[in-house]
Amino acid sequence: MKRDSNSPAYDFSLLTEDDLHLFNEGSHFRIYEKLGAHPATREGVPGVYFAVWAPNARQVSVMGAFNKWHKTTLQLHPRGASGIWEGFVPHVKSGDTYKYHIVSRFHGYRVDKADPVGFRHENPPETASVVWGLDYQWNDQPWMQKRHLHNKLGAPKSIYEVHLGSWMRVAEDRFRSLHYHEIAPKLAAYVKDLGYTHVEFLPVMEHPFFGSWGYQTTGFFAPSSRYGSPQDFMHLVDTLHQHGIGVILDWVPSHFPGDEHGLAFFDGTHLYEHQDRRQGYHPDWNSYIFNYGRHEVVSFIISSAMFWLDKFHIDGLRVDAVASMLYLDYSRRQGEWVPNPYGGKENLDAIAFLRRFNEAVYQEFPEVQTVAEESTAWPMVSRPLYVGGLGFGLKWDMGWMHDVLSYLSRDSVHRKYHHHELTFRGLYAFSENYVLPLSHDEVVYGKGSLIRKMPGDDWQKFANLRLLLGMMFGQPGKKLLFMGGEFGQWREWNHDSSLDWNLLQYPMHASLQKWVRDLNHVYAAQPALYELDHSPEGFYWVDCNDAEESTISWIRKGKSIEDQILVVCNCTPVPRPNRRVGVPCGGFWAEILNSDAVVYGGSGMGNLGGVQAETWGWHGQPNCLTVTLPPLAAVFFKYQPTKV
Repeated sequence: MKRDSNSPAYDFSLLTEDDLHLFNEGSHFRIYEKLGAHPATREGVPGVYFAVWAPNARQVSVMGAFNKWHKTTLQLHPRGASGIWEGFVPHVKSGDTYKYHIVSRFHGYRVDKADPVGFRHENPPETASVVWGLDYQWNDQPWMQKRHLHNKLGAPKSIYEVHLGSWMRVAEDRFRSLHYHEIAPKLAAYVKDLGYTHVEFLPVMEHPFFGSWGYQTTGFFAPSSRYGSPQDFMHLVDTLHQHGIGVILDWVPSHFPGDEHGLAFFDGTHLYEHQDRRQGYHPDWNSYIFNYGRHEVVSFIISSAMFWLDKFHIDGLRVDAVASMLYLDYSRRQGEWVPNPYGGKENLDAIAFLRRFNEAVYQEFPEVQTVAEESTAWPMVSRPLYVGGLGFGLKWDMGWMHDVLSYLSRDSVHRKYHHHELTFRGLYAFSENYVLPLSHDEVVYGKGSLIRKMPGDDWQKFANLRLLLGMMFGQPGKKLLFMGGEFGQWREWNHDSSLDWNLLQYPMHASLQKWVRDLNHVYAAQPALYELDHSPEGFYWVDCNDAEESTISWIRKGKSIEDQILVVCNCTPVPRPNRRVGVPCGGFWAEILNSDAVVYGGSGMGNLGGVQAETWGWHGQPNCLTVTLPPLAAVFFKYQPTKV
């Protein structure tokens, strides 16, 4: 049949037979190199090669401004039994918008879909995909060559969690969000000054509803166009890397929204999601659940992970809502879920998927880390595959977060009855490789900001928040703090407005920010505070039983015997002078951090630079210090054996 000059050329393909085989068996983890829209030249004519997976379609066409959005003139061609439709369209160019018009083999269903593997999409609420290349000249080679040193488990990791749309806004332009190019120098300078080692972005992947914060993803291969182009986002990552700051992305393989232009009911069938609503629909988030037992879906999702690590130089992926993937009965009542073949509630396909995901990531990018947000006691989440683990590098410690916030939100006179909330973590602290998260989830939906959770008058609120942050930095585990917490924002986080940067004109807020800055810098400089984070050899209690006076103390150790730090916390507003605390070594113990220092907004009580150890035993230790414990304060002492 004769074709006009605009018809797709079927004899041009980027897909090899190996590609098709690997994709269909669930082992093609770079499908973004073949599916989607790729500028190409055929017989000297420039254009774009399109390829999309729609196995239950009767007809697939590409449409855009280049054919006046006609739904059927540019029909793609099915590639064997692979389910992939493809074609080369001449004279289409970068920047052209497009969609796929899909006619299903079932029920006469017709729909216009964005490209599941599109590299750029229109700025919401528009929903078309955009032909776009990913060429970029990176300038982060020094970081990339040494990032394994920054990302390894034995390195300091203090993470600043950021929502791009509300970190800072442009007041002169109707309070719009900063673009990637605008935020890059500001965020890099700020994070560098405060001493954070990494930035973690709430999902940057394209999402239609801004209020979902990115967790309702439709574009799994595209940074949101709200803030600029893919190259603009690359520039942001590049800038952070040049400042010595790693970049972690929140990534959501657990569910996706039901917007018509997205993945749901893609070709007139439940292609990406389970057909059975008890397996394929998430009641909490009004969204669809991926079918992890379908090979092509596994290729799609893992390719998304690889895409960000490969094309955007991302240093880690924090996987959202892992618990909702692992349990078939997650947030469901009896009768609302389907047991696995053995009658259990474990999602065997999701378990296999997560293990495959981690295996693929660490095989291709051994210098990055994967992080699980997993809120249950599922065993060995951050343990290797060969011992039966899920294979993640790190896991959020949600238990610590809930316990410590519960404890510190109580009036200090009641804390002695809840002392176990500070000590319970000691029973499991090394069962996983933990991150201690004070995340965005704790400052929304009426929970109150961190500073507002704290009891007492304003002075006590700030003292309690400094105490909380001191506890976090003193405990084993990597650190994460959501934006605004570092200077004590009073308001709950609101994604539609900027952080309240004006608060930094007030001394108490500026002093709190200085505390966070000094915590970060001391943390990164002291191996005892990070080197053995995930080993019981790096931690032991000195006194965890003083519930009556609500004090607690422990030792952190590094690999060198001289790297020892004593952390002592007083969780009441009552000063404790002449307090004896056992220590393992004689010599001088320098006071290196004191949250009650005047410079941090405290009362100024302290230990005049440090204390000489006395040679009698206390708390089961061979030596002791006689120290002053300031009110509502965390104090850090570093062992200095050569000090006279």
